[in-house]
Amino acid sequence: MDCVAVVAVPFPAQGHLNQLLHLSLHLATAGLPVHYAAPAEHVRQARARVHGWDDDALRRVTFHELAISGYASPPPDPAADSPFPSHLLPLWEAFIADAPAAVAALIRGVSASHRRVVVVYDIINAFAAEEAARLPNGEGFAFHCTAASSSVGHMDGGAQLLRDVHGLDYVPFHNFVTEELAEFMAERARVRQTVPSSAGMLMNTSRPLEGEFIDFIAGQLAAGGKKVFSIGPVNPMLDVSKLRQGTAQPECLDWLDMQPAASVLYVSFGSMSSLRAEQIEELAMALHGSKQRFIWVLRDADRGNVFADDSRESRHAKFLTKFTKQIEGMGLLITEWAPQLEILAHPSTAAFMSHCGWNSTMESMTYGKPILAWPMHSDQPWDAELVCKYLKVGFLVRPYEKHAEVIPAASIEQMIEKMMVSDEGLVVRQRAVELGEAVRASVAAGGSSQKDIEGFHCSHHKMN
Repeated sequence: MDCVAVVAVPFPAQGHLNQLLHLSLHLATAGLPVHYAAPAEHVRQARARVHGWDDDALRRVTFHELAISGYASPPPDPAADSPFPSHLLPLWEAFIADAPAAVAALIRGVSASHRRVVVVYDIINAFAAEEAARLPNGEGFAFHCTAASSSVGHMDGGAQLLRDVHGLDYVPFHNFVTEELAEFMAERARVRQTVPSSAGMLMNTSRPLEGEFIDFIAGQLAAGGKKVFSIGPVNPMLDVSKLRQGTAQPECLDWLDMQPAASVLYVSFGSMSSLRAEQIEELAMALHGSKQRFIWVLRDADRGNVFADDSRESRHAKFLTKFTKQIEGMGLLITEWAPQLEILAHPSTAAFMSHCGWNSTMESMTYGKPILAWPMHSDQPWDAELVCKYLKVGFLVRPYEKHAEVIPAASIEQMIEKMMVSDEGLVVRQRAVELGEAVRASVAAGGSSQKDIEGFHCSHHKMN
């Protein structure tokens, strides 16, 4: 009988799938048996989009497809009143309704052949926390895949720490989502049950970014006997020069190879955001008018099932034809999934215009790239606050409060130039480089995140 196994249960949204798959790969590479469980199309999605790992690493993880009911998978509505991707709710409702039984069966099977089972579940998945707590030979750890500081505001004394000590504008998460989503999280996902049912928490963050807030959370949870491990960034550390030796690479990396160092602005709004057509036109004018080199990932938010057949012509087709001709030589448009890790790690990339999802924020900080913040929903407005005001490695392009407005090209262009060519931008870019070095050091031998992940390993081996 093997000593210990890990079962990872992500929530089916790209940023969540990706982070728990990265963690699973780290644990599997360290020699632990790891089981990764998600609906079939989301297992496929996570595997297809993960970057920085080879096929051998993926073969070390055992993937399980959770059976859930059929669900509607409509396209996003860029003209909706709220920027939150409400079109994903049918998927999430089906997942929360049907995944608990499938996960319970899986972890019972794994627990029968191991002395100890550690279930690592997305903090949204309260059902997995409860199933883990039922195991006689197991325990569960909540995986916190947003900023540590985003939870501080909910805790006793946390809002005062953020507002009074640091002057940060803390606004609760539910202000940035639809009422429908807030009700889903509270009533059906029952998110507040996750931590009470856990043995502790794993956080995808790093002490150079959020040390004070990590300590605050650890202090709060210690009273209940719960451990906190700060193990981020979970994304791998890439050496781009070695990565490219003797291998074919995407066109965008070939293009970056031909650009001067620190000269390219990378623009991407993640997998859960869609810009209105009018906003796309203004952003295009700003990018062209700034005369800065850029890579722009222009794609709409994911559907619930990204592999669902959609034979309709892209709504961007006419725009793409026109704009591609205008930017020849200075920019590159990508309409498919982009190798974001490699782009951010590339020495030609200078900065990142981002929605400030935590996945993207951590990847940007890993490689020392400052952020032009354009938050859309959920935790993103807080991440933008953290990046721009606390870490001071970014500028806010558009506050969330203006999500219903079209930001004019002149305003966007001004912020691009501020980041790319001004003295103020140079200071922010240099600070981001220094922060990136500290973040990478945290996951190297002897670093704080490396010590925490080793502590997580050891705590379970001692229990066998």
